[in-house]
Amino acid sequence: MSAMRSTVAELVQRQWGDHRPGLRFGQQTLSHHQVAAGAAARAALLADLLPDGAEPHLGVLLDNTPEYSLWLGAAALAGAAVAGINPTRRGAELARDIRHTECRVMVTEERYLPLLDGLELPDVRLLVTDTQDYATLVAPYAGAKPEPVARATPDSRFLLYFTSGSTGAPKAAICSQGRLAAAGRSLVDQFGVRAEDVHYVCMPMFHGNAVIADWAPALVAGAGVALRRRFSASRFLDDVRAYGATYFTYVGRAVQYLLATPERPDDRDNPLRLGFGTEAGAVDAAAFEERFGVRLVEGYGSSEGGAAVQWSPGTPAGAIGRAVGDLAVVDPETGAECPAARFSPAGRLLNGDEAIGELVNRGPNPFEGYWRNPEADAARRRAGWYWTGDLFYRDADGFLYFAGRADDRIRVDSENLATAMIENILARYEDAAAVAVYAVADPVAGDQVMATLALREGAAFDPERFASFLHEQGDLGTKMAPRFVRVTARMPVTATNKIHRVALRREGFRCADPVWWRAPGEQAYRLLGEGDVAGLLQEYRVRRREGLLGR
Repeated sequence: MSAMRSTVAELVQRQWGDHRPGLRFGQQTLSHHQVAAGAAARAALLADLLPDGAEPHLGVLLDNTPEYSLWLGAAALAGAAVAGINPTRRGAELARDIRHTECRVMVTEERYLPLLDGLELPDVRLLVTDTQDYATLVAPYAGAKPEPVARATPDSRFLLYFTSGSTGAPKAAICSQGRLAAAGRSLVDQFGVRAEDVHYVCMPMFHGNAVIADWAPALVAGAGVALRRRFSASRFLDDVRAYGATYFTYVGRAVQYLLATPERPDDRDNPLRLGFGTEAGAVDAAAFEERFGVRLVEGYGSSEGGAAVQWSPGTPAGAIGRAVGDLAVVDPETGAECPAARFSPAGRLLNGDEAIGELVNRGPNPFEGYWRNPEADAARRRAGWYWTGDLFYRDADGFLYFAGRADDRIRVDSENLATAMIENILARYEDAAAVAVYAVADPVAGDQVMATLALREGAAFDPERFASFLHEQGDLGTKMAPRFVRVTARMPVTATNKIHRVALRREGFRCADPVWWRAPGEQAYRLLGEGDVAGLLQEYRVRRREGLLGR
């Protein structure tokens, strides 16, 4: 079976007759054979429920339960596509997601029925998985075998997963059965995934990371899958030990939350051999390996599949991997390739203003577009290139370093700064459990740097110690030090555990948490008071820039 031309349906079918443990959830265990049988039953049910002529789209509004995995397999066998519905969406936005992806069948559980109550969802059939009615509905199909329908080809739409854009309505990226199977095979080859492995899926399955980077390689390798309904830092090690998990994926701040849990003398007593994900940062990745004995591999892949960078032996600390093929870092305005980064002896980037640019793929790429969104397609495919929307810089040896989202660039005194670089430096502050860096408008021109710190349990913010810490960081540029520092008990995050930057930028320095700042001409941090806020707002008004606050 060709890796590039295989389908997810064929991989599900291959589980038939395999009676090894295949799917675990709490005290429940299903064999690979039972997973295939359950998927086949639901595929037969789906075929009867989808109206003739309707798009074969299935909405799934579930936590990480066995039903989610079974319906992924069912959709593959039926040649249908799963639209992962985000349970943190509400009201009109939630209804818009369901209608936009043209879901004619919605699978959910009782806990989420209140979210759907009162929404205008004409012609949508609702299946509630934890009810007796659902069990009765599925029962007649229990004898089905996993036989893919004719339309289940490598080009068949399989996933419609929403990207977490910072502006506008989320876009539903398309992933075919062939692309998902190929992505799973690539990760199996890269990490040596074995049939004996157990993949711990604790990131939400409505997001591409959990399905593409965790579920798919397990399916390709014939490995087991263990599910956690929702990510829990306090339960992570207990789950890993109970399930014998060897591999997991993470996004956003999951690693920081794990490091913030109380240390135990048996932290390194676990079966994990690898964690794969994004946004942990070099400092926390090293701390994680030191504490838990588990190597984290930072990878990069645009959600839409248009560009990917893989780690390889010899990759410097802080880098994602070496640029291969036609990947390039370019000036987003001119398209000219950016010069290589230059570093000081202390490792500080010396030419960030010219070295940081947008990562583009100038060659063939597997981007399959967005569902019914030609404008977004065109924005990605400008001038025949795939534009990732992510900032990078590369060193003289061709290794790529992530520098943040294109809309996370901060311009201070005419110099462009990347938030990810500043965050990686601030993450060294020993009392910080999580760090976010973002722009607030300057009263005169450009931006100022603002940081939010979520402190470790029991820690208190000491402005003098923080200022001393900044002074000791040899790679912190003179314009990188935060003007404002918000101190919070817990970092606001999205449903995928990514920092909720939109909310942070919107609130700026006018928030409920205490904010410390360095007034112009001052070196020390002091608490921002009501009088300070009033004075700042007057400066914005005088220069007609008040409208830039909370952008």
